[in-house]
Amino acid sequence: MALGTVKLGKVPVSRLIIGGNPFSGFSHQTQAKDREMRHHYTVARIKEALGRAEAAGITAHISRADHHVMRYLMEYWDEGGRMVWVAQTCPEVGSVMRGVENAIAGGAKACHLHGGMMDHLLAQNRLEEVPGAIARLRKAGLAPGIAGHDVRVFEWAEENVDVDYYMCSYYNPQPRETHAEHLSGMTEVFDPANREAMVRTIARLSKPVVHYKVLAAGRSGPREALQFVARHLRPQDAVCVGIFTKDFPDSIQEDVRLLDEALAQVAAAR
Repeated sequence: MALGTVKLGKVPVSRLIIGGNPFSGFSHQTQAKDREMRHHYTVARIKEALGRAEAAGITAHISRADHHVMRYLMEYWDEGGRMVWVAQTCPEVGSVMRGVENAIAGGAKACHLHGGMMDHLLAQNRLEEVPGAIARLRKAGLAPGIAGHDVRVFEWAEENVDVDYYMCSYYNPQPRETHAEHLSGMTEVFDPANREAMVRTIARLSKPVVHYKVLAAGRSGPREALQFVARHLRPQDAVCVGIFTKDFPDSIQEDVRLLDEALAQVAAAR
């Protein structure tokens, strides 16, 4: 793979990172698709997908700091897997600090605060809860980060917290004023205007960014989507994509190839 690596703090990661939403049954499509993903992705199949990603040159995995993820990663590592875990706190397990402690205990090298939680704290004027979680991660030796779907999260973060990276969602599909967690079955809107607003924000941010939800949860074709990513991926940035190998068995290798080609095209045009 010619994609190269970037660093989240001191943690080197491949520029293409494999995401964990499908492994946990978060399709961002329908409740039926959520169930299909959960039934398909046994621990054995998750480990197989991680192994294929590693063989394709991917060195990092982003997933939720819950016991399901920690279990399959423990098995993956025990069996020789080498990808690093970039953890994401998840409101379903409890407080922000509960997710942080799970990430620390589970062997993560970096951890970011959940995007829905950050959007929710912003809406509820409760962002004072964030600096303590960031400080705990840094004290434990993890690279701390912040995720979000709302550009105002990153505008606030630039002025108020010292993190090593950001996770910037191209889309803001669900309102989070009343809840932090993703609610399966709710209508989700993937508005191209959100994508344009986020990449304008990314261009101004002082930290490395992991671009995510770039395929609009399967609504965008990977070629177009990754070409767009390549045009907006700064040298210090990476991109995270989830894969559903039941529907697209070769999606890992295809995503690597498409992003590699798109980055080469961008470089040649400059």
